[in-house]
This record gives sequence, C-alpha cells and structure tokens, in this order.
Amino acid sequence: MASERALKLGVAAGAVGLMALAVAADLLSPTPEPRRIVLCGLLAVAPASLLWQCLCRLAPRAPRMEDSSAVRHKTSAAQDAILVLEARLEHAPIALFRIDAAAVAPLNASARRLLAPGRAIAPQELHQLLSAQAVGQRQLVSFDTERGAERALVAVSALTVQGSAQRLAALMPVESELEAEALNAWRELVQVLTHEIMNSLTPVASLSRTACGLLEEAHNDLPADIHADLNTALDAIARRAASLVEFVGSYRSLSTVPQAQPQRVLLEELFERLQALLEPQWQGRLTCSVEPASLEVMIDPGQLEQALINLLKNAAEAGTHAQVSARLSRGGRLRIEVSDNGSGVPEALAAHIFTPFFSTKKQGRGIGLAMVRHLVHANGGTVRYARPVSAGARFILTF
Repeated sequence: MASERALKLGVAAGAVGLMALAVAADLLSPTPEPRRIVLCGLLAVAPASLLWQCLCRLAPRAPRMEDSSAVRHKTSAAQDAILVLEARLEHAPIALFRIDAAAVAPLNASARRLLAPGRAIAPQELHQLLSAQAVGQRQLVSFDTERGAERALVAVSALTVQGSAQRLAALMPVESELEAEALNAWRELVQVLTHEIMNSLTPVASLSRTACGLLEEAHNDLPADIHADLNTALDAIARRAASLVEFVGSYRSLSTVPQAQPQRVLLEELFERLQALLEPQWQGRLTCSVEPASLEVMIDPGQLEQALINLLKNAAEAGTHAQVSARLSRGGRLRIEVSDNGSGVPEALAAHIFTPFFSTKKQGRGIGLAMVRHLVHANGGTVRYARPVSAGARFILTF
C-alpha cells in the first residue's frame, strides 16, 4: 500500500513538473526561440521519465499463465491421490455403508461381501439395524448369517456431500476376537478349577485306598457286619474319587491344547484317513468330498483330524448318514462342512453348544464341541453351528 501511494505521488509530481515547464516556456517569451525550446525540452526529461516509470509500475499486470505441463502434473497427482484413497477404502477390512433418506447402500468390498448370498440371511433387517443407530455412538450389534449369529461394532457419522445430508456407517466384525477372548477366559477358568479339584481329590483317593488296606489287615479284629459296612463305604469313596479324578482330567485337556504345528496337508488324503478310521465302527454311511481334489491347506493335521472326529462321533450318535465336504469359499478361504441327518440342535440351545461343561446328552460331559472350538481356533479358524437346510445338524469350519 505504501509503495503504491509513493508511485501515485511520483505520477503527480511528474505531471506537475511538465505542466510547470510548459507554463514557464509560454510566459517567458511570446515568440519561441530555439534555445529556449531546447532548454525546456531538456528540463522536461526528468519529470517525464519519472512520470513514465511510475505509470509503468502502476499499470495492471496480466496474470502469468502457468506452464501447461505443470498444470497437467498437478491434475495427475490429484487424480492419483483420489485413486489411492478409493483403493484403500475399497479394500478396508471395515464394511462401510451410506445411509440417506432413500436407502442404505454398500460403499466397499467388505460391505458387499456382507450382503452377498452366504452371509447375512436378511439384508433388509441389517439395513434397518444400521439406519436405527444414533450418530456419534458406538454400539455392539448382532445379526444372523448362514454361519450363525455374528457380532460387530458399528459407528455412524453425519456428513454433507454436495449439499446433501448423509450418514456413514462403519461396521467392524468382532465375532472372532470375542470368541478368542471367551476361549481364553474359559481356558483359565478350567485350569484353575481342575487344579484346585485335583489337589483335593488326590489325597482323598490315596487315603481311601490306604484305609481299604488297613481294613483288610484288621479283618479278624472287627465284627463281620462292621467290616462289611466299612469295606463298602471305603470302596465307594475310592471308586468315586478315582472317577472324579478321571472326569477332571478330561477337562484339563481343554486348558492344555498344544500349540499348532502347521504343515501342508492334502485334504483328500486326510479325509481318506478319517474314513478308514471311522467306517469300521460306523452304523450308517459316511461320505467325504473335496473340490478340487488337489485342495491343500497349511494346518496341524492331527488337530484338524481330532476336531473332525469329535464332530463325526456326534453325527454318528445323532443319525445314520454324515457328510464331510471341503471347498474354497469367497475370498479364497477354506470351508469345511460337517452335516448329518439326525434331529439337529434345538434353536434355544444352539448358542450354548460350544460352552465347556454344557451338553444336550444325558451322559455328556460337554467336552467334545468345546474341544473342537479350541482346536479350530488354535489353527486360526472359526467354527459355527449353521441352520441346516433340511433336517440334521450342520457345522462349518472356516480357515
């Protein structure tokens, strides 16, 4: 601002100087003489030069046109940044949904997979669940899929895009993480309980056997009826203590699952070993299938075999026909399905069948399915009880 004011003063001074020279030349002589004209011209050079420089500096400058290559470079960089952002959102592990007045629409691959056949049973119910969430809050929600109920953490944000109010919902699946935490909690609980119970049962079993031996030595010193009663009581204590030790020892296996030793396994060969092991004692029909036949997986073969054996033993007790199939699901994950034609699991009990100590059988201990879940999780997989298409039970193992 100060420099512009100085330039304007310079213009004014130059103009005044020229005008003063013109008036002086006119007043000095009515008839112009060459010497006076030359003198006035020389004197006018300085104010004219000042006036010209100030006018040039005050003249508006035309905007400098940027180089077309630089413009193209900036445009390309901006487009690349947008493509990178879109790619990151597309492959994000969180399902993103746009919620507006019209509908709920998926925004990335995770959201589309969640709504694809084989996942959410009722997509419209999931849409309604997302629409009902409040803005700015995080909520743990549950929705039904073909693999069973799944839990996820949902957060909704409000934003305005091109003048239109919208909401953005982010759905993060947490079922696997919650199951892992539950397994760790059960493992620690079982470990503490079995340790304390064994500490109490071991001396009881030992003392009962010692008492039985002392009673035999004192056989002649006691009346026959008292000896018989004491022998019966001590024998019952010893037998019950031994049975409880065995019972608790079976639960101890839940807390001592060895670390998985994965190796490359051809599933067709593993299924052949299962059939050779189980068919001699199978009352019905067992069929196994692998698509394609060359399907391989990195897993601990012993632990996978044990998990499948536990499932197939339950199937043998429930029905006359069991089927084991393996194939690749969406996303390249291994999907192993074990199904039977039995009576299935009552819907009210389906959420508890993997819980340790819970059993639907009168003589069951609640170990088999709990061990299946431990073994599958130890190998980085998940196991679900799925609603059967017709009758029977259906378990899905995903790795």
